Amino acid sequence: MIGRILAGAALALAAGAAEAQPARTFELPVTPATVAWGNYDAAHAPALTIRSGDTVVFHTLLTNSPTGLERAGLPPDQVEPALREVFAKVTDRGPGGHILTGPVFIEGAEPGDTLEVRILKIDLAIPYAYNGFRYGAGILSDDFPYARTRIIPLDRTRMVANFAPGVTIPLRPFFGSMGVAPPPAVGRYDSTPPTFIGGNMDNKELTVGTTLFLPVFVKGALFEVGDGHAGQGNGESDVTALETSLVGTLQFIVRKDLKTAYPRAETPTHYIAMGFDDDLSIAAHKAVREAVDFLVAQKHLSREDAYMLVSVAGDVDITELVDRNKGVHVMIPKAIFAK
Repeated sequence: MIGRILAGAALALAAGAAEAQPARTFELPVTPATVAWGNYDAAHAPALTIRSGDTVVFHTLLTNSPTGLERAGLPPDQVEPALREVFAKVTDRGPGGHILTGPVFIEGAEPGDTLEVRILKIDLAIPYAYNGFRYGAGILSDDFPYARTRIIPLDRTRMVANFAPGVTIPLRPFFGSMGVAPPPAVGRYDSTPPTFIGGNMDNKELTVGTTLFLPVFVKGALFEVGDGHAGQGNGESDVTALETSLVGTLQFIVRKDLKTAYPRAETPTHYIAMGFDDDLSIAAHKAVREAVDFLVAQKHLSREDAYMLVSVAGDVDITELVDRNKGVHVMIPKAIFAK
């Protein structure tokens, strides 16, 4: 088992467990042995095995090569040694380009369950991010028929990005990609387009304090995480955000009592329904339908009232436009419901 136990205190939160067991915290470093490069796959061997209720501190890497960062102006001594090692030693790659940490096998998770992922803490691992575009990607690809990447300093004390003289961007770190393995029949799934497993959702609301709910399709769920963003605008228009390496502390709960067929989330202030499709209109249809389904199942509204409530109180936002499958999410404020 890769990873080391740091501490354990609280009682396990595993749903349906016969006896409470001490919950544990693990640290999962990013090494050639603990990454899945560019895919989610039910055939992957776990990098770590945990129980429901356990917490994992994940180390993750940005998705760019050492030479690419250096060409953009990053001094060679600022390239993470772990990034150099992963690029040098990992040969099993693709079809996507994201360097994902995992997978993590959660004991007791079975197909049909829901995996609850509590995002407890996210720290910047390095003092810089990059943003880049290239021809063939991004919403304005024909307007920019070339490639450009720039290094953007991050001020970890003030929690801002120094984008340009007189331009600072508040940082709100989150993981662009969090997902589980697809059913075995799907095979190796490309890490680029988000789908029913979650994956490259690029949803900036999935930050500290948010809980993500993912359907489970294989034994153990096989959770992976990566694509760290220091910040991002809705849409991620040029195909990248403030791409950086992050350290994230996530707690995992196997929910036998909750059935969901599609990713959704809950922030301290909102419920979030999601939809993904190559067609933005279809993605919007999926997200609104998921919002209606959530309100019917969890708030016990009729379908008619749920549909009306989404229209009068829900915000339908574009998550991202650039990952082949576009993303739409619906924000439903908690404040509208009686306590």
